[in-house]
Amino acid sequence: MWVFLKVKKFKLNDRLVEMKILKKILYKNIKYKNWYLKLYKPSPTQYAEYLKHHNILYSMGSDCYILPSANITDPSYVRMGNNVMLSECTLLGHDGSIRMLNIAYNKRLDRVGKTDIKDNVFIGHGAIVMPNISIGPNAIIGAGSIVTKDVAEGVVVVGNPAKEVCKVDDLVTKLQNYTDTVPWSELIRNRQGAFDKKIETELKKQRTQYFYNS
Repeated sequence: MWVFLKVKKFKLNDRLVEMKILKKILYKNIKYKNWYLKLYKPSPTQYAEYLKHHNILYSMGSDCYILPSANITDPSYVRMGNNVMLSECTLLGHDGSIRMLNIAYNKRLDRVGKTDIKDNVFIGHGAIVMPNISIGPNAIIGAGSIVTKDVAEGVVVVGNPAKEVCKVDDLVTKLQNYTDTVPWSELIRNRQGAFDKKIETELKKQRTQYFYNS
């Protein structure tokens, strides 16, 4: 039995080494991107570091958070500052109708644009940013918004087309007042980062009780 367990341990160690080597190979070779995403399911922070490692974007700052499902059609034209968060949104870098127009009108047209995202920007789920747009710094784009013009510093925009609805500073004050009044405020004050596994069960319990039993 002891010999069997020892052999099994060696095989397990060999397997772990093989997986580590495979992960390193997939990480370092951009042509294996789909396999890397499928097998290792990187977190948004890990995916941002992966894009940065391979210089996929024109440039990227630090502490960025990008869901692998985010659609960046022309990453070479995207400049991203520090603390930028992309949910499942779309950044468009070109006009897809150009090919059709060139054939239909026998032209050689072109229309591409940059996406210049400053520091401290969040782009919500389902938002679409059209080509040649600058955003922020310190700006929030609401879920489902269609951004057709530059987003100023320190504002929240929502809608189609996206329009300013408030200042980020005012939103922070509103959220602080809300956080201070909910039953789980003490948990939030002591939480480590945006997700703390140690308190998640209790946090969900208190929230659901508040939502449905109050």
